[in-house]
Amino acid sequence: MKRILIALPAAILIGLSLPAEGQEAEAIDAYLSGNYAAALARTAKAPDADSRAFAARILLAEAICQDGQPSQALLQNALAEANQALTLQPGHIEGRLQKAITLSLISRPMSTGEIRRTGIGGEARDLAEGVLAEEPGNVYAHGFLAVWNVEVVRRGGTLGAMMMGASLDNARSHYRAAAALAPGDAAIRWQWARALAALNARKYGAEIEDALDAALAAPGDSELERVMQARAGTLKAVLDADGPRAAEARALDML
Repeated sequence: MKRILIALPAAILIGLSLPAEGQEAEAIDAYLSGNYAAALARTAKAPDADSRAFAARILLAEAICQDGQPSQALLQNALAEANQALTLQPGHIEGRLQKAITLSLISRPMSTGEIRRTGIGGEARDLAEGVLAEEPGNVYAHGFLAVWNVEVVRRGGTLGAMMMGASLDNARSHYRAAAALAPGDAAIRWQWARALAALNARKYGAEIEDALDAALAAPGDSELERVMQARAGTLKAVLDADGPRAAEARALDML
């Protein structure tokens, strides 16, 4: 089976095997062009773990490209696909990453109390950390954990971050690793800039500007990355024209 690499943010992806050469090429082309319905259709009947994890990826890409909080229906479908991949192949790397991303997106509208009661935040962290335990150089697991740590610090404060084992030091360590492994990935740069801006756009202004500039300078090889770059341009314009407070509020509403 041929291994490929496709970029997706927080979204966060790895090399993936697909079962049939012809359908593989068609599915990849449809995914990269943003035709998610066509990409999903080409994986619908494939019963292997790789294809089910890829289906989760496609659904998440569609969800992330929406404005505002993603559709819960799309997220639940993505979660079902990731779980199916893990049922077919327990420990499947791509399945674990897609499940971690999905859980984080599902938790986005929840209160901190709900997240704590359900354990959803810790489960997402554990999935990504488990991937890194097996693949220390997995760029997308590093990217995911960079954002996860910032989000926990923002939502949980000092005490909540301590309880979850999150910190900005951990976040920066994962971000540096991801950026070194994939210097031209727009999604990794955008997600880092957005997370920091939502946390404190004034305090972390220089880091945010650097990440936004890097996102905008990246090649943007897929429709999803181009969406991320457009969001980076929007946030940069708000930061430049209206200042940190406005950028903070805007970042909270973006993915």
